[in-house]
Amino acid sequence: MLKNYIKIAWRNLTNNKVYSALNITGLSIGMAVALLIGLWVQYQYSYDRFLPNYEYAYSVRIRYVDNGEMGVGPATPLPLADALKRDIPGVRYVAQSDWMGAHGLVVGDRRLYPAGAMASADFLKIFQYPLLSGDVSSAMKDPYSIILTESTAKSLFGDEDPMNKMVRIDNRQDLKVTGILRDLPKQSTFRFNYLVPFSFYMQNPWVKRNIGNWNDNSFQTFVALEPDADLPKVESQIGLIFKKHIPEDFAKYQSTAILYPLKKWHLYNEFENGVASDGFIGYVRMFSIIGILVLLIACINFMNLATARSEKRAREVGVRKTLGSHRNALILQFLTESFMITLISAFAALGLVQLVLPSFNTLTQTSLTIPYNEGLFWLVMTVYVILTGLLAGSRPAFYLSSFNPVAVLKGTLKIGSSAVFSRKALVVAQFTCSIALIISTIIVYQQIQHAKNRPVGFDANRLMMTDGSDDLSNNYTALKDDLRKSGMVSSVTKSSSPITGIWSNTGVESWSEKQPGETLDLAIIGVGDTDYFKTMGMNLLDGRNFTGAYSVDSATAIINEAAAKRMRFKDPVNQVLTWKNTPNQIRIIGVVNDALMVSPYDPAEPTIFTYMPGNTNIISYRLSQKIPVQEAVAKLQPIFNKYNPSFPYLYQFADESYAAKFRVEMLVGKLAGLFAGLAIFISSLGLFGLSAYMVEKRTKEIGIRKVLGASVSQVWALLSKDFVGLILTSCIISAPLALYFLQNWLDKFSYRISIGPEVFVISALMALIISIFTISFQAIKAALMNPVKSLRSE
Repeated sequence: MLKNYIKIAWRNLTNNKVYSALNITGLSIGMAVALLIGLWVQYQYSYDRFLPNYEYAYSVRIRYVDNGEMGVGPATPLPLADALKRDIPGVRYVAQSDWMGAHGLVVGDRRLYPAGAMASADFLKIFQYPLLSGDVSSAMKDPYSIILTESTAKSLFGDEDPMNKMVRIDNRQDLKVTGILRDLPKQSTFRFNYLVPFSFYMQNPWVKRNIGNWNDNSFQTFVALEPDADLPKVESQIGLIFKKHIPEDFAKYQSTAILYPLKKWHLYNEFENGVASDGFIGYVRMFSIIGILVLLIACINFMNLATARSEKRAREVGVRKTLGSHRNALILQFLTESFMITLISAFAALGLVQLVLPSFNTLTQTSLTIPYNEGLFWLVMTVYVILTGLLAGSRPAFYLSSFNPVAVLKGTLKIGSSAVFSRKALVVAQFTCSIALIISTIIVYQQIQHAKNRPVGFDANRLMMTDGSDDLSNNYTALKDDLRKSGMVSSVTKSSSPITGIWSNTGVESWSEKQPGETLDLAIIGVGDTDYFKTMGMNLLDGRNFTGAYSVDSATAIINEAAAKRMRFKDPVNQVLTWKNTPNQIRIIGVVNDALMVSPYDPAEPTIFTYMPGNTNIISYRLSQKIPVQEAVAKLQPIFNKYNPSFPYLYQFADESYAAKFRVEMLVGKLAGLFAGLAIFISSLGLFGLSAYMVEKRTKEIGIRKVLGASVSQVWALLSKDFVGLILTSCIISAPLALYFLQNWLDKFSYRISIGPEVFVISALMALIISIFTISFQAIKAALMNPVKSLRSE
């Protein structure tokens, strides 16, 4: 019997090629979109899940209160690690880390400048990255050792065995290779090319001063818990440790400590009132919904086209019922057709996904692949095909099998108004989803452009940045002089963080306008010379600049407008403040304009600039206006190589660094636009099929109207008006739905657009134009048909 059903299904498929092509095209695109989004969602959820025992790995984070608001920070004090090992049962391993950024590694004439990290001995026991060579227990015991990733070792040593060979770091210290790590997968939250023992870092005088300092939160602490550990109990015990060692400060700034699980780091990276609430997970959910909607639109096409052609299948149903077929058998037959179309569409979808994966990976910066060799994948695909086949074919199967055979064979069967209404409702649902996606795409684009056009408070044009090494820092004065003499740059400066980021914060203990119990945390940037604000294109609004003499400037600071407002200073110049946990007084000598160094969507960070010539390793320089960029870079390279011969000349443009802050939102906008376009295309396929069926059904009516004098435009209007009404209904329904979800999305941004009516008008016009164009092909074709041909059979 099943074999017979398959034969009939195949015959119907081949005998109705246009209908079959529309269904297969729509379903294959819908299934491809859902499959592609499914692979992307699975990729996002797989972050760090490749690590053994990842569910027991945590970072220690501090909940703190600042200006009445609770925040969460990953930085912890240096002595915390020993206290955790000593005082808290249930903690299996403890490791501390500090991310080094890029540093120079040299072996012979091979030079690299990769990013790495410093970590204590148990780091690789908590995060069990595969070690290809070396032993986890001993690889990081020697302070003068280094662990390389596989690709870094290959770049430095070629085909030689790197174990126990020496690597020179920053042209000042030789380290012995004690381990080789397999390259980290892209789904790793940590990104490093080498690891240096934390004990090597402990030799830094600044770090040594913090060995017993509980008031400096500058290091990251990670733990692995025992499988039976009580997480809330461990967290409360960590809080008691802070309360014991810094009781007064804990009461002011720290409300509690939390252990944040590794499995949440990637997706839940935003906190609200001290609790992980949002982050990239919001976009994962968004695209999951989009994938389901696009697949649903494709399934609606199948339902509508199948039920619209019901009169053509009615006689077949009537004859089969007369010959003894039961309704269940007819349902099974129609579901077999549905499954056959769905199966063909599924293989076509796999081909489409395979075709677009390289471009999609480039767009999303992922490494998605279709896991053909995994049984679980084929199990999921089987369930996917079954569910899609049921969703697409259930309504046509139950509807067609319900026909009365007597009415069918007598020719008195009438398609009820309920069937027509449901078909129209499904068309409205299709276009409601499609128009909502169009609206979303426009709003996302407008929000990105709104933030891009926002004044940033500094001049990023032709501004370059280079990370300073020890050699560059030691020869900074000579380097700056040579750079300016070259004529390639107009200004040079150095600072503790780039203009597009803030790397450090500090607590302020007292200031004149402080209220009882108030706390304050400011971003802090160390300025290396007097040319900082000139080079960055920032304006001094009040007061004076630094003099360049450390004896004069060491107890002074310049603040931005946001800091002055936060501290409620009416006249900031000559105001005095003190740092947290230090008695030293700092006098404010000037105020500069706000600059958007962190997020283009949020207010400028309250920031304080201090004169720190000895702790500023970011060299920034502005290219001269009339010099071509490529020429300038070519002439600057030998100057940097002169003072930094051990490392390659690396640089970054400030405008590119700032543009990278829009990466996630731009990705969302591009994907939303892509999927909105596919959704409207699938909906148009369905509309094309329905209009073709309608024209076929009303061929004789159109012929009679033409004989009676109807014009082409009148026939076109007659055939188009019902569909145009459905699209307008979709526009009305989609507007409030899209508005609700988009308002929630925009609420994430402090600097945001207001949604105006023009967005909905433009989206409605786009949908109408596409729909009218789709309908018009069939309507005009019918209107131009010779009425003699359409009426001849009568």
